[in-house]
Amino acid sequence: MKAFVFPGQGSQFTGMAKDLYDNSSMAKELLEQANDILGFRITDVMFEGSAEDLKQTKVTQPAVFLHSVLLAKSLGNDFQPDMVAGHSLGEFSALVASGAIDFKDGLVLVSKRAMAMQKACEKQPSTMAAILGLPDEKVEEICASIKDEVVVPANYNCPGQLVISGTIEGIDKACQLMTEAGAKRALKLVVGGAFHSPLMEPAKVELEAAIQATQFKTPKCPIYQNVTTQGETDPETIKKNLIKQLTAPVKWTQSVQNMIAAGATSFTEVGPGAVLQGMIKKITKGIEPEIAVNGVN
Repeated sequence: MKAFVFPGQGSQFTGMAKDLYDNSSMAKELLEQANDILGFRITDVMFEGSAEDLKQTKVTQPAVFLHSVLLAKSLGNDFQPDMVAGHSLGEFSALVASGAIDFKDGLVLVSKRAMAMQKACEKQPSTMAAILGLPDEKVEEICASIKDEVVVPANYNCPGQLVISGTIEGIDKACQLMTEAGAKRALKLVVGGAFHSPLMEPAKVELEAAIQATQFKTPKCPIYQNVTTQGETDPETIKKNLIKQLTAPVKWTQSVQNMIAAGATSFTEVGPGAVLQGMIKKITKGIEPEIAVNGVN
């Protein structure tokens, strides 16, 4: 069974989707639609912008979404998923690619999500850190031990790699405790805020209204959602999980494991970069027969 997966924020690069724009009338048409929908020429930034330009909140998330969705569409009949999933932002790409929401609605939601998250970041200074080389249970235990600050597990990326999220003071304290507990690294990330934590509650409230107002349809295959790690097809259930996603952890490791348990024998990453391929290879290491992992970017 074939699983297609979609990356999240951080995989952007200068020149993304330029080949698609130049060589596909479908891609060009949809990218021009995106320029109109967003109210600025995101294509100019995607094609020629600097790394700093691409880090702008209003650009990053829509750019990764657009690149991923257009790649999926460009595959034509080769895009025949038995299941899909997306890492954080990538869940929106997966929803469009699987037919649960249409292109325009998906882009509008992603844009609103980005701006709502930015506002939440400005309201409460916060950050994230990658913890390498500790069991998930130990990371969870240390986060729970910090009572006076917000510190929570945010991204279960793969065995031995868990990202935590919270207040700046809380993350600093957690990094020290993680190192003392034997972590190979406790690395603070250059991000704007504490994504997938309770500090994103204002963004969740704002995005909830937009999601509730959007028409969701039954996807053509199950989508394994970050919040539940289960394959979902019911539109109302998908909506509820998508609303929870901003303040809940991304359970990527568990989602991939459940996709394998459901019969996935190959994973194809659709979007810029190859971050998910690396994670999935670590998650599937030692599984027999070997799981095929590749990418389209």
